[in-house]
Amino acid sequence: MSTATAWRTDQPLAERPLLDADSSAQLARLFKLLGNPTRLRLLHALIRSDELRVTDLAETIGATPQATSNQLQRLVDRRVVAAQRHGNEVRYHIIDCCTPGLIDLAMCLVAQQEG
Repeated sequence: MSTATAWRTDQPLAERPLLDADSSAQLARLFKLLGNPTRLRLLHALIRSDELRVTDLAETIGATPQATSNQLQRLVDRRVVAAQRHGNEVRYHIIDCCTPGLIDLAMCLVAQQEG
């Protein structure tokens, strides 16, 4: 199966071919990226506010600007988040349209496990 076939969204997941080793490794890398509490909090803050500066994000999650910037860079590298310059400031926003839904679904799964 080609990687492109694995990512088709025009078919229900149950009807798609079984993931091959490369496709499953790509998914594992994504879950590893999202499996960091700080990055999840950053993403949730961005979902709630659409666009924020590093200092605002750092204050929101209770982290230093340096630590926040380091985590944002990982999300930028994977094209989940992008930075946009507005005059002298840089603001970050989510560019991956699937990310908010994935986080919402994950929060639903955790709520079901706790309830």
